[in-house]
Amino acid sequence: MKNLFHILKNDRQALLGLLVIAVAIGVLLFANEDGKDSSDIMEEDIRRTEQAQNTTADDRRKKEYYAVPEKEIHLQTFDPNTADSTVLLGLGLQPWQVRNIYKYRANGGIYTCPEDFARLYGLTVKKYRELLPYIRISADYRPASEVYSTPHQVRTNSALSRLSTPDSSRSNTAMPYPQKLRQGQTIPLNLSDTITLRKVPGIGAHFARKIVRYRERLGGFVSNSQLLEIEDFPESALPYLTVRSDDDIHKLNINTATNEQLRRHPYINYMMARQICDYRRVHGKINDIDALRLLPTFKPTTIQKLKPYITY
Repeated sequence: MKNLFHILKNDRQALLGLLVIAVAIGVLLFANEDGKDSSDIMEEDIRRTEQAQNTTADDRRKKEYYAVPEKEIHLQTFDPNTADSTVLLGLGLQPWQVRNIYKYRANGGIYTCPEDFARLYGLTVKKYRELLPYIRISADYRPASEVYSTPHQVRTNSALSRLSTPDSSRSNTAMPYPQKLRQGQTIPLNLSDTITLRKVPGIGAHFARKIVRYRERLGGFVSNSQLLEIEDFPESALPYLTVRSDDDIHKLNINTATNEQLRRHPYINYMMARQICDYRRVHGKINDIDALRLLPTFKPTTIQKLKPYITY
Protein backbone atom coordinates (compact mmCIF):
# COMPACT_ATOMS: atom_id res chain seq x y z
CA MET A 1 0.00 0.00 0.00
CA LYS A 2 2.83 2.34 0.79
CA ASN A 3 4.30 1.73 -2.61
CA LEU A 4 0.85 2.18 -4.17
CA PHE A 5 0.27 5.71 -2.78
CA HIS A 6 3.86 6.77 -2.84
CA ILE A 7 4.37 10.11 -4.68
CA LEU A 8 7.71 11.27 -5.76
CA LYS A 9 9.12 14.42 -4.28
CA ASN A 10 8.96 16.34 -7.57
CA ASP A 11 5.32 15.32 -8.03
CA ARG A 12 4.49 16.45 -4.49
CA GLN A 13 6.01 19.82 -5.16
CA ALA A 14 4.07 20.15 -8.41
CA LEU A 15 0.77 19.24 -6.73
CA LEU A 16 1.47 21.65 -3.90
CA GLY A 17 2.12 24.40 -6.42
CA LEU A 18 -1.10 23.66 -8.25
CA LEU A 19 -3.01 23.74 -4.95
CA VAL A 20 -1.52 27.11 -4.06
CA ILE A 21 -2.44 28.46 -7.50
CA ALA A 22 -6.00 27.14 -7.19
CA VAL A 23 -6.46 28.76 -3.78
CA ALA A 24 -5.10 32.05 -5.10
CA ILE A 25 -7.45 31.96 -8.08
CA GLY A 26 -10.42 31.21 -5.78
CA VAL A 27 -9.54 34.16 -3.55
CA LEU A 28 -9.23 36.46 -6.57
CA LEU A 29 -12.53 35.31 -8.02
CA PHE A 30 -14.32 35.87 -4.72
CA ALA A 31 -12.82 39.30 -4.35
CA ASN A 32 -13.74 40.21 -7.96
CA GLU A 33 -17.29 38.98 -7.41
CA ASP A 34 -17.72 41.24 -4.39
CA GLY A 35 -16.28 44.17 -6.30
CA LYS A 36 -18.50 43.45 -9.26
CA ASP A 37 -21.63 43.49 -7.11
CA SER A 38 -20.82 46.84 -5.59
CA SER A 39 -19.93 48.24 -9.02
CA ASP A 40 -23.18 46.98 -10.49
CA ILE A 41 -25.14 48.54 -7.65
CA MET A 42 -23.37 51.83 -8.20
CA GLU A 43 -23.97 51.70 -11.95
CA GLU A 44 -27.64 50.85 -11.40
CA ASP A 45 -28.04 53.81 -9.05
CA ILE A 46 -26.38 56.09 -11.60
CA ARG A 47 -28.60 54.70 -14.34
CA ARG A 48 -31.76 55.26 -12.28
CA THR A 49 -30.72 58.80 -11.48
CA GLU A 50 -30.04 59.57 -15.13
CA GLN A 51 -33.37 58.00 -16.12
CA ALA A 52 -35.23 60.10 -13.56
CA GLN A 53 -33.45 63.21 -14.82
CA ASN A 54 -34.28 62.35 -18.44
CA THR A 55 -37.92 61.65 -17.51
CA THR A 56 -38.17 65.00 -15.77
CA ALA A 57 -36.59 66.73 -18.75
CA ASP A 58 -38.97 64.94 -21.15
CA ASP A 59 -41.98 65.91 -19.04
CA ARG A 60 -40.77 69.48 -18.97
CA ARG A 61 -40.34 69.53 -22.74
CA LYS A 62 -43.81 68.03 -23.22
CA LYS A 63 -45.34 70.61 -20.94
CA GLU A 64 -43.55 73.35 -22.81
CA TYR A 65 -44.73 71.88 -26.13
CA TYR A 66 -48.38 71.46 -25.17
CA ALA A 67 -48.67 74.54 -23.01
CA VAL A 68 -50.35 76.69 -25.66
CA PRO A 69 -51.10 80.13 -24.26
CA GLU A 70 -54.81 80.89 -24.14
CA LYS A 71 -55.93 83.30 -26.83
CA GLU A 72 -57.36 86.51 -25.46
CA ILE A 73 -60.94 87.00 -26.66
CA HIS A 74 -62.12 90.52 -27.41
CA LEU A 75 -65.87 90.60 -28.08
CA GLN A 76 -67.04 93.51 -30.20
CA THR A 77 -69.77 94.26 -32.71
CA PHE A 78 -69.02 92.92 -36.18
CA ASP A 79 -70.60 92.38 -39.59
CA PRO A 80 -69.76 88.87 -40.88
CA ASN A 81 -69.95 90.24 -44.44
CA THR A 82 -67.14 92.76 -43.92
CA ALA A 83 -65.19 91.80 -40.78
CA ASP A 84 -61.50 91.11 -41.40
CA SER A 85 -59.46 88.23 -40.02
CA THR A 86 -58.12 90.24 -37.08
CA VAL A 87 -61.62 90.95 -35.78
CA LEU A 88 -62.84 87.40 -36.41
CA LEU A 89 -59.86 85.84 -34.65
CA GLY A 90 -60.26 88.27 -31.78
CA LEU A 91 -63.83 87.02 -31.33
CA GLY A 92 -62.45 83.58 -30.53
CA LEU A 93 -63.06 81.89 -33.88
CA GLN A 94 -60.56 79.32 -35.08
CA PRO A 95 -58.26 80.14 -38.04
CA TRP A 96 -59.88 77.46 -40.21
CA GLN A 97 -63.31 78.93 -39.44
CA VAL A 98 -62.08 82.36 -40.53
CA ARG A 99 -60.80 80.81 -43.78
CA ASN A 100 -64.25 79.26 -44.36
CA ILE A 101 -65.88 82.68 -43.90
CA TYR A 102 -63.49 84.20 -46.44
CA LYS A 103 -64.16 81.38 -48.93
CA TYR A 104 -67.92 81.76 -48.46
CA ARG A 105 -67.74 85.50 -49.15
CA ALA A 106 -65.37 85.01 -52.11
CA ASN A 107 -67.90 82.64 -53.71
CA GLY A 108 -70.63 85.26 -53.48
CA GLY A 109 -72.14 84.17 -50.19
CA ILE A 110 -73.90 86.81 -48.09
CA TYR A 111 -74.99 86.70 -44.48
CA THR A 112 -78.44 88.29 -44.54
CA CYS A 113 -79.34 87.48 -40.94
CA PRO A 114 -77.64 86.12 -37.80
CA GLU A 115 -79.14 82.69 -38.50
CA ASP A 116 -77.02 82.51 -41.67
CA PHE A 117 -73.87 82.96 -39.58
CA ALA A 118 -75.03 80.10 -37.32
CA ARG A 119 -74.45 77.73 -40.25
CA LEU A 120 -70.68 78.33 -40.06
CA TYR A 121 -69.04 74.90 -40.00
CA GLY A 122 -67.78 73.97 -36.54
CA LEU A 123 -69.57 76.82 -34.74
CA THR A 124 -71.03 75.48 -31.50
CA VAL A 125 -74.30 76.58 -29.93
CA LYS A 126 -72.41 78.03 -26.97
CA LYS A 127 -70.15 80.13 -29.20
CA TYR A 128 -73.05 81.28 -31.39
CA ARG A 129 -75.04 82.43 -28.35
CA GLU A 130 -71.94 84.26 -27.13
CA LEU A 131 -71.51 86.09 -30.46
CA LEU A 132 -75.20 86.68 -31.28
CA PRO A 133 -75.55 89.98 -29.36
CA TYR A 134 -72.58 91.39 -31.30
CA ILE A 135 -73.70 90.51 -34.85
CA ARG A 136 -74.67 93.62 -36.81
CA ILE A 137 -75.58 93.02 -40.47
CA SER A 138 -75.68 96.12 -42.63
CA ALA A 139 -78.95 96.97 -44.39
CA ASP A 140 -76.99 96.90 -47.67
CA TYR A 141 -76.99 93.10 -47.49
CA ARG A 142 -80.74 92.67 -47.08
CA PRO A 143 -82.54 90.99 -50.00
CA ALA A 144 -83.47 93.60 -52.60
CA SER A 145 -86.96 92.07 -52.86
CA GLU A 146 -87.72 93.36 -49.36
CA VAL A 147 -87.06 96.92 -50.52
CA TYR A 148 -88.23 97.08 -54.12
CA SER A 149 -91.11 94.59 -54.14
CA THR A 150 -93.35 96.60 -51.82
CA PRO A 151 -96.54 98.21 -53.17
CA HIS A 152 -96.18 101.67 -54.73
CA GLN A 153 -98.01 103.47 -51.94
CA VAL A 154 -95.86 101.87 -49.24
CA ARG A 155 -92.69 102.77 -51.14
CA THR A 156 -93.92 106.34 -51.58
CA ASN A 157 -94.77 106.77 -47.92
CA SER A 158 -91.45 105.23 -46.94
CA ALA A 159 -89.58 107.59 -49.27
CA LEU A 160 -91.45 110.60 -47.87
CA SER A 161 -90.67 109.56 -44.32
CA ARG A 162 -87.00 109.20 -45.20
CA LEU A 163 -86.97 112.67 -46.78
CA SER A 164 -88.42 114.16 -43.60
CA THR A 165 -85.97 112.29 -41.39
CA PRO A 166 -82.58 113.87 -40.54
CA ASP A 167 -79.57 112.27 -42.20
CA SER A 168 -78.23 111.05 -38.88
CA SER A 169 -81.27 108.83 -38.31
CA ARG A 170 -82.05 107.63 -41.85
CA SER A 171 -80.06 104.46 -41.41
CA ASN A 172 -82.22 103.56 -38.40
CA THR A 173 -85.56 104.06 -40.18
CA ALA A 174 -87.41 100.75 -40.04
CA MET A 175 -89.26 99.26 -42.97
CA PRO A 176 -93.05 99.49 -42.62
CA TYR A 177 -94.39 96.31 -41.09
CA PRO A 178 -96.84 94.61 -43.49
CA GLN A 179 -100.46 94.41 -42.38
CA LYS A 180 -101.50 90.86 -41.53
CA LEU A 181 -104.18 89.01 -43.47
CA ARG A 182 -107.58 88.53 -41.94
CA GLN A 183 -109.18 85.12 -41.57
CA GLY A 184 -110.42 83.90 -44.95
CA GLN A 185 -107.89 85.90 -46.98
CA THR A 186 -105.23 84.01 -48.90
CA ILE A 187 -102.16 84.66 -51.04
CA PRO A 188 -100.60 82.49 -53.80
CA LEU A 189 -97.72 80.53 -52.33
CA ASN A 190 -95.71 80.20 -55.56
CA LEU A 191 -96.03 83.85 -56.61
CA SER A 192 -95.54 85.74 -53.35
CA ASP A 193 -92.30 87.45 -52.41
CA THR A 194 -90.97 87.80 -48.88
CA ILE A 195 -92.86 91.02 -48.19
CA THR A 196 -96.18 89.47 -49.20
CA LEU A 197 -95.46 86.29 -47.25
CA ARG A 198 -94.89 88.35 -44.12
CA LYS A 199 -98.57 89.35 -44.25
CA VAL A 200 -99.49 85.81 -43.19
CA PRO A 201 -100.11 85.54 -39.43
CA GLY A 202 -97.27 83.61 -37.83
CA ILE A 203 -94.76 84.32 -40.63
CA GLY A 204 -92.03 86.90 -40.16
CA ALA A 205 -88.89 87.74 -42.11
CA HIS A 206 -87.16 84.52 -41.00
CA PHE A 207 -89.82 82.12 -42.29
CA ALA A 208 -90.48 84.26 -45.37
CA ARG A 209 -86.85 83.83 -46.45
CA LYS A 210 -86.99 80.10 -45.70
CA ILE A 211 -90.14 79.68 -47.81
CA VAL A 212 -88.60 81.45 -50.80
CA ARG A 213 -85.36 79.46 -50.55
CA TYR A 214 -87.17 76.13 -50.23
CA ARG A 215 -89.45 77.05 -53.13
CA GLU A 216 -86.41 77.72 -55.32
CA ARG A 217 -84.83 74.38 -54.38
CA LEU A 218 -88.05 72.46 -55.00
CA GLY A 219 -88.95 74.18 -58.25
CA GLY A 220 -92.28 75.32 -56.81
CA PHE A 221 -94.85 74.01 -54.33
CA VAL A 222 -97.50 71.54 -55.41
CA SER A 223 -99.17 71.61 -51.99
CA ASN A 224 -99.06 74.02 -49.09
CA SER A 225 -98.51 71.03 -46.77
CA GLN A 226 -94.92 70.90 -48.10
CA LEU A 227 -94.25 73.95 -45.91
CA LEU A 228 -94.30 71.61 -42.91
CA GLU A 229 -91.04 70.17 -44.24
CA ILE A 230 -89.44 73.45 -43.11
CA GLU A 231 -88.23 73.07 -39.55
CA ASP A 232 -90.59 74.55 -36.91
CA PHE A 233 -92.93 76.00 -39.53
CA PRO A 234 -96.23 77.13 -37.92
CA GLU A 235 -99.06 74.91 -39.15
CA SER A 236 -101.55 77.67 -38.37
CA ALA A 237 -100.23 79.64 -41.38
CA LEU A 238 -101.25 77.00 -43.97
CA PRO A 239 -104.89 78.19 -44.51
CA TYR A 240 -103.60 81.59 -45.70
CA LEU A 241 -101.42 80.09 -48.46
CA THR A 242 -102.86 78.54 -51.60
CA VAL A 243 -101.39 76.52 -54.46
CA ARG A 244 -103.11 76.53 -57.84
CA SER A 245 -103.10 73.56 -60.17
CA ASP A 246 -101.86 75.71 -63.06
CA ASP A 247 -98.81 77.02 -61.16
CA ASP A 248 -95.63 76.75 -63.19
CA ILE A 249 -93.43 74.05 -61.63
CA HIS A 250 -89.77 73.88 -62.63
CA LYS A 251 -89.12 70.21 -63.42
CA LEU A 252 -85.85 68.28 -63.37
CA ASN A 253 -84.92 66.13 -66.38
CA ILE A 254 -83.89 62.88 -64.75
CA ASN A 255 -82.06 61.68 -67.88
CA THR A 256 -79.87 64.74 -68.49
CA ALA A 257 -79.37 66.24 -65.02
CA THR A 258 -75.88 65.88 -63.58
CA ASN A 259 -75.13 64.33 -60.22
CA GLU A 260 -74.73 67.79 -58.70
CA GLN A 261 -78.02 69.04 -60.15
CA LEU A 262 -79.86 66.00 -58.83
CA ARG A 263 -78.42 66.45 -55.35
CA ARG A 264 -79.67 70.03 -55.11
CA HIS A 265 -83.28 68.86 -55.02
CA PRO A 266 -84.57 68.48 -51.45
CA TYR A 267 -86.05 65.05 -52.17
CA ILE A 268 -82.84 63.57 -53.65
CA ASN A 269 -79.85 62.87 -51.43
CA TYR A 270 -76.29 61.93 -52.37
CA MET A 271 -76.90 58.17 -52.58
CA MET A 272 -80.08 58.59 -54.63
CA ALA A 273 -78.35 60.88 -57.14
CA ARG A 274 -75.50 58.41 -57.47
CA GLN A 275 -77.86 55.48 -58.00
CA ILE A 276 -79.78 57.41 -60.67
CA CYS A 277 -76.54 58.06 -62.57
CA ASP A 278 -75.48 54.41 -62.20
CA TYR A 279 -78.91 53.24 -63.39
CA ARG A 280 -78.71 55.44 -66.49
CA ARG A 281 -75.23 54.16 -67.27
CA VAL A 282 -76.28 50.50 -66.99
CA HIS A 283 -79.89 50.51 -68.24
CA GLY A 284 -80.01 53.60 -70.41
CA LYS A 285 -82.76 56.20 -70.49
CA ILE A 286 -85.31 56.28 -67.67
CA ASN A 287 -88.86 56.39 -69.03
CA ASP A 288 -90.71 56.08 -65.74
CA ILE A 289 -89.55 56.96 -62.24
CA ASP A 290 -91.38 53.90 -60.94
CA ALA A 291 -88.54 51.87 -62.45
CA LEU A 292 -86.39 53.10 -59.58
CA ARG A 293 -88.50 51.25 -57.01
CA LEU A 294 -86.03 48.36 -57.14
CA LEU A 295 -83.28 50.62 -55.83
CA PRO A 296 -82.91 50.43 -52.03
CA THR A 297 -82.98 54.19 -51.36
CA PHE A 298 -86.12 54.93 -53.41
CA LYS A 299 -89.07 54.31 -51.14
CA PRO A 300 -92.62 54.53 -52.53
CA THR A 301 -93.33 57.71 -50.55
CA THR A 302 -90.19 59.38 -51.93
CA ILE A 303 -91.07 58.43 -55.51
CA GLN A 304 -94.58 59.80 -55.04
CA LYS A 305 -93.18 63.14 -53.82
CA LEU A 306 -90.72 63.30 -56.74
CA LYS A 307 -93.22 62.64 -59.53
CA PRO A 308 -94.44 66.27 -59.92
CA TYR A 309 -90.82 67.45 -60.26
CA ILE A 310 -89.48 64.90 -62.75
CA THR A 311 -89.55 65.05 -66.54
CA TYR A 312 -88.09 62.61 -69.06
